Amino acid sequence: MFINGSKVTDDFYDKGANYWKTVDATIDGMLGGFAHISNIDIKGSKKFLSQFIEPLNPPDKKKVPIDHQLKSENKRRALDCGAGIGRVTKNLLLDFFHVVDLLDVNQSFLEEARNHIGPDIYDKRIGQAYCSSLHEFKPNEGIEYDVIWCQWVTGHLTDTHFIDFLLKCRQILKPDGLIIIKDNHTSSDEIDDDMNDSSVTRPHWLYKDIFTKAGLNLISEKRQYQFPKGLYPVRMFAMKAEKIELNQK
Repeated sequence: MFINGSKVTDDFYDKGANYWKTVDATIDGMLGGFAHISNIDIKGSKKFLSQFIEPLNPPDKKKVPIDHQLKSENKRRALDCGAGIGRVTKNLLLDFFHVVDLLDVNQSFLEEARNHIGPDIYDKRIGQAYCSSLHEFKPNEGIEYDVIWCQWVTGHLTDTHFIDFLLKCRQILKPDGLIIIKDNHTSSDEIDDDMNDSSVTRPHWLYKDIFTKAGLNLISEKRQYQFPKGLYPVRMFAMKAEKIELNQK
């Protein structure tokens, strides 16, 4: 296997999965020792997501209990890819979606998600918990998503499998659904390989190239600010499988 000329051995995915088996099922573990950036991260994500979807209970409107909303036939549903213990689901996605499905390669993380999110909320609002790598993910038939959220996980895919995964995501989106990717990118035009967790960090241009090859149209992108110096730049990309004018900030 190759990623733009960077040789990836056949055990690329096994090494990545084995790395995550050594990581604690905590916020600090999910964020590689940077638990202190979680609130800043969530704040930036909420602002970005709010461009497209209104929270379930907007602050300027009368609050409708979620239990009542869950009785509606028009429930919003999201898929959290690389969900881990449910940090993004708990603090972001459940504010916007009635039901969230979790996807992660590590079973112990998914089991901890029930405790992290809270058993009552988990039982009512978490739909499926898929234990799978992204490139082997097989969604249940008949489920469609308003948003597929992928954060800090696509670096564990080869370029070819990244494109294949996005093509698969297109098939399970609702007609007006979004794929949102939030991830690191290099400051150069080169790929950085991380042998520790068996992942890659792609340059900005390569993300766009992959999105185009997957037949996706980038409708908005924004950089995440206020992270500590020394970290990779982080960007959020929102895409649809149709032609829409780009709004880049």
